[in-house]
Amino acid sequence: MASSENASDHYRLPTEVRPRHYDLTIRTDLEKEKFTGFVKIDLEIVKATKIVTFNAATELSLGPATLVLASSGTHLTPAETKFDASTERASLTFAEELPAGTKATLRLGFESQLTDSMTGYYKSTWDKGIYALTQFEPTDARRALPCWDEPLLKATFSVTLVSRKGTVSLSNMPALSDAPVSDVHTEALFEGVSDGSWNATRFETTPPMSTYLLALANGEFVHLESSYKSPLSGKVRPLRIYATPDVIGQAQYALDIKEKALPLYEQAFDIEYPLPKLDTLVANDFDAGAMENWGLITGRTTAYLVDPENADIAAKKRIAGTQSHEVAHMWFGNITTMKWWDNLYLNEGFATLACSMGEKIILDKIHPEWKVDADFINNHLTAALRLDAKLSSHPIEVAVPDAGQIGQIFDSLSYSKAASVLRMLSKYVGEEKFLKGVSLYLKKHLYSNTVSRNLWEGIGEATGLDVPRIMDNWVSKMGFPVLTVTETPSGIKVRQDRFLEGGPAKPEDNETIWLVPLLSTIDPLAIMELEAPGQALVNNDALLETREGEFALDTSKPFKVNADTNGVYRVLYTPTRLAAIASEAAKSDSIFSLSDRIGLVHDSFALGKAGYLQLSAALNLVHELRAEKEFLVWDSIDANLAGIIYTWWEREQVQEQLKVFRRALCSPLVETLGIEYSKDDSADTTQLRTLAVAGAAAAGDPATIRVLLDRFTRYIAGDTSAIPADLLNVTFSTAVKHNGAPAYDAVLKLFENSKTPSIKVAAIRGLTGSIDPALQTRTFDMILSSVRNQDLIYFFRGFCTNTEALYALREFFEANYSSVINKRLETTFSMKYIVQSVYSGFGKEEDRVKAEAFFKDKDTRKYNQALAQALDGISAKAAFIERSTSDIVTWLEKWGKAPRSSL
Repeated sequence: MASSENASDHYRLPTEVRPRHYDLTIRTDLEKEKFTGFVKIDLEIVKATKIVTFNAATELSLGPATLVLASSGTHLTPAETKFDASTERASLTFAEELPAGTKATLRLGFESQLTDSMTGYYKSTWDKGIYALTQFEPTDARRALPCWDEPLLKATFSVTLVSRKGTVSLSNMPALSDAPVSDVHTEALFEGVSDGSWNATRFETTPPMSTYLLALANGEFVHLESSYKSPLSGKVRPLRIYATPDVIGQAQYALDIKEKALPLYEQAFDIEYPLPKLDTLVANDFDAGAMENWGLITGRTTAYLVDPENADIAAKKRIAGTQSHEVAHMWFGNITTMKWWDNLYLNEGFATLACSMGEKIILDKIHPEWKVDADFINNHLTAALRLDAKLSSHPIEVAVPDAGQIGQIFDSLSYSKAASVLRMLSKYVGEEKFLKGVSLYLKKHLYSNTVSRNLWEGIGEATGLDVPRIMDNWVSKMGFPVLTVTETPSGIKVRQDRFLEGGPAKPEDNETIWLVPLLSTIDPLAIMELEAPGQALVNNDALLETREGEFALDTSKPFKVNADTNGVYRVLYTPTRLAAIASEAAKSDSIFSLSDRIGLVHDSFALGKAGYLQLSAALNLVHELRAEKEFLVWDSIDANLAGIIYTWWEREQVQEQLKVFRRALCSPLVETLGIEYSKDDSADTTQLRTLAVAGAAAAGDPATIRVLLDRFTRYIAGDTSAIPADLLNVTFSTAVKHNGAPAYDAVLKLFENSKTPSIKVAAIRGLTGSIDPALQTRTFDMILSSVRNQDLIYFFRGFCTNTEALYALREFFEANYSSVINKRLETTFSMKYIVQSVYSGFGKEEDRVKAEAFFKDKDTRKYNQALAQALDGISAKAAFIERSTSDIVTWLEKWGKAPRSSL
């Protein structure tokens, strides 16, 4: 694995010069949609050199540069200035060599337009005009100022923002004053300040930090305010959330989560939040979900806004998870930062884990009713294993010497698989020792940069274990194992092989031997057997270190490998044993936990899809669990069943039979739970009702559809209470699908006029759910003409779930790829997700061939991994359909003839 020290010199800045401090002044002119700036960068000459090289993007117009030597005050002008557009680097060559140990200040002016690129320093629109904000991760600070734009090159920042009167300027630190700083080189930036036309706001100096965490914003913002008291020092810090006046009323919940999360993180890591304040800014136009800028978190409206009078649980979960995730970054990423992007998971994996795992971490303390540790399996572990089951996967720790490739690794592997592997380690060593090790790691590397071994050293110190030996292959190798369990006279034999979605791995793809923790001395990781009725006994010594291992176990009693689904692997049993486990799991007093049952469902379907067992075995498991009460188990069941229906979308008879089965599962739940929501309902009841209604409607249940259409009619007539927030998505999509143009027009108005993110997203779901080609064309035309760049991904994802639109979606994408879509999104994260959305639904080899032909002459460097994963998915789906169609049909026919109480 290439580390930061060994990455390609072609893409990395030379190491002869390091920045130590930036004094940055930027004047933002929202009326002219441009910004002008001047920066003074204090430098240390580490090695003698004549050349000073830094990052600057092509759209940043640079003025003349001057280098001022600290020792003499001599002003040096470069003899030559070069710019390399491919690496976004500028090089200043001086006539005299700069000796090692020299201190100097680079002084440089610059300017650029505020565009709608959602990268660098850019503009966002709202009802009364525009405002400006930054998105610098991973390599876009260079679009806003000349800088050393690599995470290792930390420096302090003093920021002054000049802006028109009546606007608010924000940055990482609190404001010091509203007066200009005297400097002959920046006088022009302060023109008009003295007569009151402009404001100049200077901010406190930041701690040492990477450029991607620098944040700037200017606009007509208003805010809500709170505070928290540090449990470690007793200090009280202000907390604010900023937005435009039209939506600030929906921001209170996000502020409340931040207030609750900060002291919990301080206690968990035993390190006080180091900045004087923590703000959040809500943006109308934002590419990523949210961004952890130190002291000024930013994010899109769906990440932070919810209607306080009609809030759905899904939106609250999304907001709480996002806010907790970004707050975790104040420690993981901001205080301690990876040396290079190959260790991105040290930031993102920990932030994902920290707000999701166990009883020791944050969201479980704020919302215990959400059962976040079990929910982690549905939201993160499953997503990680789905992607990592492809040959086109990549290791968690992945070489990315080319900065242009960095955006591709912001995926389920760097986030969800990394979090899952760390969760497995936490369960294996014990959460308290794990957190102690994390605290040691953070304290040892405050304000510095790290690699994997630094983390393993901290956890090893806390546990006394050889953590690198345990973890190396989990982070340095792609893939994960499937554990095949066979029974012996004395117990079980377990064999590990790499799991692939297309079936058993070939020898050349099956070389990795993982050190697989099968259990934990603190929380059970794997082998669980029955000690007495209703009691589970955990074997605390099982660890699979070789290809195969044998373990003593009384197989006459119920047992299960990977208890609580804490391991990052699939488990394959014989059909007989799986049936026995399913029977035990279905009992109301089963020894198998909520997390056990979720894991059983996901494993069975994944193994069925890949051909390790017949898919009918997974359907049998679902049939056994039909009396299940827990929402999260039903969530796993319905998601997998919907995926199977989606796979067979071009086999109408099979799809209809599967829908009958889905109706038989969901419709009784609707009858039992009803469609009326109450504030007295538990979180489980509310979410299960929503899932049941959506599943029944998607499966064509007439009674459910009638109720939803009636509610839609009343809602459009003005009775907004007719549709609870939790049913907006399914109601809008059902209405457009069944009532055509009149419903489409009504939903379009909601999309255009609503200020509530949940309504806008539900409206997109409705617009993209139409089965009418003419209405699909209207939506495609709207995408080209009036949809915000940040919302394109919602439209493409909506269409990709509509099997009646998949061919039209592909045709639309390919026809407009070069002229519109790629141009609008070429600098963003979104392009890779759109490529996956367009092609992931297909399941014939001819579809793969067509996709390969389309992209043959395209520059796919920024999304080639996503494209390869989508193409692999097509092949796997084609093999799945060929392999399992007969098995599914046979099982469904047998199920259809059998009494509903048996099979």
